[in-house]
Amino acid sequence: MKQPYELSVALRYLRARRGDSFISFISIVSMVGIGLAVAVLIVVLSVMNGFEFELQQRILGMASHASIHGYDGPLEDWQALRERALERGDVVAAAPFVEGQALAAAGDAAVGLSVRGVLPELEKTVSEVEGFMQAGDLGSLVSGEYRIVIGSGVAEALGVGIGDEVLLVLAQGLVTPVGITPRYRTFTVSGIFEAGMYEYDRGLVFVHFGDAARMLRTDGRASGLRLAVTDVYFGRDIATALARTLDERSYVNDWTRQHVNFFNSIRLSKAIMFVILSMVIAVAAFNIVSTLVMVVRDKKGDIAILRSFGASPRSVMTVFASQGTMIGLVGTAAGLLLGLLVTTQLDAVVRLIEASFDIDLLSAEVYFLGDLPSQVRAGEVAQIALVALALAVLATIYPALSAARQHPAEALRYE
Repeated sequence: MKQPYELSVALRYLRARRGDSFISFISIVSMVGIGLAVAVLIVVLSVMNGFEFELQQRILGMASHASIHGYDGPLEDWQALRERALERGDVVAAAPFVEGQALAAAGDAAVGLSVRGVLPELEKTVSEVEGFMQAGDLGSLVSGEYRIVIGSGVAEALGVGIGDEVLLVLAQGLVTPVGITPRYRTFTVSGIFEAGMYEYDRGLVFVHFGDAARMLRTDGRASGLRLAVTDVYFGRDIATALARTLDERSYVNDWTRQHVNFFNSIRLSKAIMFVILSMVIAVAAFNIVSTLVMVVRDKKGDIAILRSFGASPRSVMTVFASQGTMIGLVGTAAGLLLGLLVTTQLDAVVRLIEASFDIDLLSAEVYFLGDLPSQVRAGEVAQIALVALALAVLATIYPALSAARQHPAEALRYE
């Protein structure tokens, strides 16, 4: 099909000709500006998505998808609840736990932390703590042996390693005729893990379920039941439905509620970055305004001739609106390709910069990540493209209206 003459004229104005090279150069600068702004926005949001995903994976590696806790005390019959949970098709695994607060001491050092009693074989089905082990094994926890698996932060704070002894002093004391005396027990370190999150590495230790039950005096009852489900985003709903089948009072928790501040801060940062970098796209779009204003002033004679041959003001407006839209379209397409290319090769780019300037941009000792994570989401890429195109189209309104309002006679008078 033959293209409309307005589009043909717009394409002609975009091409560099003798005497019009400067205007064409400004058009290229406008395309490059929009392209770079789009590419930067894609890369930044992809990196933030990558960090969010890594954070989620680390949280899910230690925290269960969902959990059911006794409201007034330990669950009376966790074995029956576990069997009932495993009968559901949306529950993959379930493991009991006993949890309490304690003070860990070794020598002159002491650290406040949470003690979690687990059954090692079942715990491996609801968490990935085994994959975070730096030394030892979670399976080394045996009832009656009083062994303990600690985080790397706890090991560093207490200055202990495998085979060393750690004194656990519980927050709950014993009532005696002479007053309240603390309950304590010496444990032998049999494993050290590093999850890459301060909350776990410095604030959590594992002991065997039986040892914890004896220390916390739960008589073999569990503080709660941890669940692994098929869809992590519906963990709370699944646990709630299961908790409603209990005869006793309980409450439900899940990984999103436990770490809601982490994810809210990431979402807020992403929203702020999107707004700020969208302003960069808006600044680049202003180049389209200046380009089209120069073209309109330069093409007064052409506009007058078009009007003399019967072109309507709407057609004249379409010519310059099409020119600006094509600048935005080409710039956005180039930005999308560049952004996706940089995102897919981001790790190589970081390595190149580190090698060229002899610097360490992403130290594993500081960020617990050896590589720069990135994750492209199609919805966000489409949103960025739509914003860029919308701003480019809006930038054409004033110059196009200015061209459509010109009077042919006034323009031809000086030609």
